[in-house]
Amino acid sequence: MSDKKIAIVDCNNFYVSCERLFNPKLKNKPTVVLSNNDGCIIARSQEIKDMGVKMGQTLFKLDDSVKNTMHKFSSNYVLYGDISDRISNILKRFSPQIEIYSIDESFLDLSHIPQNELVEFSTMIKDEIFRLTGIPVSIGIAPNKTLAKLMNVISKKQSKYNGVCSYWDGINTDDMNIDDVWGIGYKWKKKLNSIGIDYVGQFKKIQG
Repeated sequence: MSDKKIAIVDCNNFYVSCERLFNPKLKNKPTVVLSNNDGCIIARSQEIKDMGVKMGQTLFKLDDSVKNTMHKFSSNYVLYGDISDRISNILKRFSPQIEIYSIDESFLDLSHIPQNELVEFSTMIKDEIFRLTGIPVSIGIAPNKTLAKLMNVISKKQSKYNGVCSYWDGINTDDMNIDDVWGIGYKWKKKLNSIGIDYVGQFKKIQG
């Protein structure tokens, strides 16, 4: 196992969070951001996810009863890009190495931080981003990017971690769904399910 300590900082529901900065009344309200032609949903608040609305869902196919409860926004990539740049500049204060993976995700090398201080240090990063930008983030930390992504999934799904999850806290990933693994999309999930692999623990066994 590598001696590296890699963190991924992932903005929560990023486009929606950006829109909420300028309209705080949207907090806890079902909110979506739409594609350029306003045809498809490209970002969802947690409330929308809880309603069972899928990413990429075509808007006109939704029942009016669902559609009418949503707050809908056309995408504003200039705004999202500006806020993303601000977050990247904040992250550069905390790590000598940063890799911008997407508009709402970045990897940080935290190998300079002692293992027992990783959660505290990452929580400081999370709080500073929120203080300076108003954007909530979740952070996963592990020896490599794939595991860091898994820790990030846990940090979002399990509230007890308060948005920061470290591999070195003895996290058991065996019961996680196989498609939570970075790089396993819908097609690979179907193939793996067809041979009886539904969870990360089962996948580990075939990897030796």
